Formats: sequence, C-alpha cells, structure tokens
Amino acid sequence: MSTKDPSVAPTLSDLSAHAEKETAAVRVELNGAPAGVDDLRYLVQTNYGHFTALRVEDGGVRGLNLHLDRLQHATRELFGSELDRERVRGYLRHAVADSTRDLSVRINVFSRALDREHLDRAVETDVLIIVAPASPPHAAPPLRLKSFRYARDDAAIKHVGTFPLFRYRRLAQQSGFDDAVFVDENGIVSEGSIWNIGFVDRDGGIVWPDAPQLDGVSMQSLKSGLAGAGVPSVARTVRLAELATFRAAFFTNASVPVRPIASIDSCEFAGDDEAVQMLLRCYRSNPASSL
Repeated sequence: MSTKDPSVAPTLSDLSAHAEKETAAVRVELNGAPAGVDDLRYLVQTNYGHFTALRVEDGGVRGLNLHLDRLQHATRELFGSELDRERVRGYLRHAVADSTRDLSVRINVFSRALDREHLDRAVETDVLIIVAPASPPHAAPPLRLKSFRYARDDAAIKHVGTFPLFRYRRLAQQSGFDDAVFVDENGIVSEGSIWNIGFVDRDGGIVWPDAPQLDGVSMQSLKSGLAGAGVPSVARTVRLAELATFRAAFFTNASVPVRPIASIDSCEFAGDDEAVQMLLRCYRSNPASSL
C-alpha cells in the first residue's frame, strides 16, 4: 500500500477532495429538513434575526437550557411570538443524529413570513441549524487586545448584526493586536467582539464588568461553577485606568470557555495558569444536558 510523501505539496485534486470532504461534513437544516438555496435567500435579503452557538460533546450540551432561554427571549423581542423549546430540541437532535464526534452548532432564528412594511406584526419563526465538526480542544495562546469606544446595539440580544464586531476586530489586527475589547466614553469595559471578558483580582477572586453586554452562556456557566466552588465572583464597574490592579484577565465564549488575555492596550498581564485551570474546572463542573 503506497503512502503519500508529506513533503510533496498537495495537488489541486487533493485540495478539491479535501474541500468536498469538509463541505460534506457540514449539515444545514431548516425546520428539521435540508435547507435549499431558496430557503436561505431570506437570510441574505433580510438580515434580521438572532442566534446562539453551542458545542455538542458526547451527545450533550453544557448550558442547553440557557441557550434555549436566550432563543425564546430574543424571539419575543424581535418577532413578537413564542418559540417552542421542544421544537428546537427536536430540530437539534435531528441535525446532530448519527454523529459520534464533537460538533459546533449554530442555531439561527429568523422569519420567512416577515413583512418589512409591517414590522409591528407578530410572525411565526423559522429555525436554521448549521452543524460542523468542532475543533479539537487546544491551549490557545493568550490574546493581545486593543480597546475601542463602542457599544453593541441591543447588547442583551445575540442578534445577527455582526458587522461592527468584525470591523473592530479587523482594525485591531491591522494595528498589531489579536482582537477588540469595547469600552464607553468613560473608559468602562463591557465585552469583547464575540466574547465576554473577566478579570482575576489580587486575592484570586473573579471580577466581571458591570456594563451593557451579552449575558454569555459560557459566562453564566462559569459564574455557576465559581459559586459551587466557593470562589468569590462579583460584577462591578471596570475601567481601563485600573486594569493594572488585576492579576490576570481572560476571554470566554462557546468555542473556548477560558482563554487567557496577555494584554489590553499597553497594560500587560502576567500569565496565571493556576487561575485558568481553576476556571476550566468550574466551567466543566456544569453537567451537560442530553438533547
């Protein structure tokens, strides 16, 4: 049996076969059935809706009820209708069926019945689920952040208005940083581009910014785990001017529950692997819910 020399550059045929394999591994379903091009055009033509992102591990999801709460609340706010939790769970079960690997899932809620001339009317919603293989867990390098004066519109909702988030991340990277963190006109920290931020104080307690932000599921899970472990955790105003008083800072979202932050602007944080491991233990103390 022949083996391909790894030192030889892949051919166009090799790359095409790999792309087809990766594409085949992605599943897109609308209301429990394969989504077609005509179904998806609504997402392009009317960029209005909300979503949640989660990770399926060993057939379960940490914080599943929190994700469903988020979807229900945002559906009431944006569409004036109720979203059936069991309907969503059923679609999710169908979309991940027969998979034995960890999965990255995005659940979008939008409405093909939405009338842009009569947005005050309550409408029924559609549920689009995108499933892809999850990246294996790995130790991501600490992030270097640049602060920007910005606040997300309707920050409490995980809506599809992501243009400014990626715009500021791009600007940060063009300036030699990894990502963006947002502050108000008084230098009060709120959240990152697509993640929440937390800090470790000198005594080992956790401080969360008290500012308009998305109440991230991973952040909520961390808070629950911290409480269970008896680790002090408080939400309060955090200003750029006081960052040097913290021992460490970290990022959290659905893809990476805890990632250390190396610096914000010119303020550098010492590495604190002990705090990172403690936070990971607290996150993992939350049991996964079966679908």
